[in-house]
Amino acid sequence: MNHFIVALLQLQPEKSMEKNMEKGLIACRQAKKMGADLAVFPEMWSIGYQPPFLPEKAITTDSDFVEHFRREAKDLSMAIAATFLEQYKPLPRNTVRVFDRYGRDILTYAKVHTCDFGDENILTPGDTFPVAALDTDKGTVNIGAMICYDREFPESARLLMLGGAEIVIVPNACPMEINRLSQLRARAFENMIGIATVNYPYGQPDCNGHSSAFDGIAYRPGETGSRDTLIVEAGEREGIYLADFPLSQLRDYRNTEVHGNAYRHPKKYTALVEEKREAPFLRPDYRP
Repeated sequence: MNHFIVALLQLQPEKSMEKNMEKGLIACRQAKKMGADLAVFPEMWSIGYQPPFLPEKAITTDSDFVEHFRREAKDLSMAIAATFLEQYKPLPRNTVRVFDRYGRDILTYAKVHTCDFGDENILTPGDTFPVAALDTDKGTVNIGAMICYDREFPESARLLMLGGAEIVIVPNACPMEINRLSQLRARAFENMIGIATVNYPYGQPDCNGHSSAFDGIAYRPGETGSRDTLIVEAGEREGIYLADFPLSQLRDYRNTEVHGNAYRHPKKYTALVEEKREAPFLRPDYRP
């Protein structure tokens, strides 16, 4: 599999879930015409990431909204990563579900690092970072997911790498500026993984576009020095942007380079899993 193409659906949400569904389906059809293997939506596309995230706005994983994208994936023979506020007990979850080209649910991920300092403090956090094999007509690629604030914790991408992920998708809803883009660049570099982030365009509150993708390949055979792993960065405007990951090159690179899990010493990192928190990192709204 030489290339894996991800469509970054940097879309402006509409005024209702039904309109978001209709607009999203049209975007998926366009992504297929553009040659995408996988189309990814911004965070919580079902409601356009519009707080408050009340239970009455949440939908089930077999709701009409989600089922339309499942059927569309099968009809288009293209994988789709649908994002929505999921009906869940005791409180809703911020969820992405990936359907493969046969319409099969291969990956369901709920945001682990909910923004408890803000409107997401009423959501149920996820508790794991699953990885799944995505079958495409060109071969199989191992994918995982983070959602927005997950990006700010190195452990998220590290666990996905350890789980076998080659490409990580990141539905997003926040301003993407140099610091957050640098986080994504670092996650790709240190884990030797591709990362595709999809944000809302400028005009959506607290968002500015700049969806991006990093291929994780810092060094190429025969070239001196390192290279920028950025392969696409959108502007502020609404649009569909393609991230073309050189998957065969990434796999060769992962077989020989020094990052990822090649030289780690996990037994020396026990402090990483300790539960204690001390000043200056004590926050009254923290949820364990």
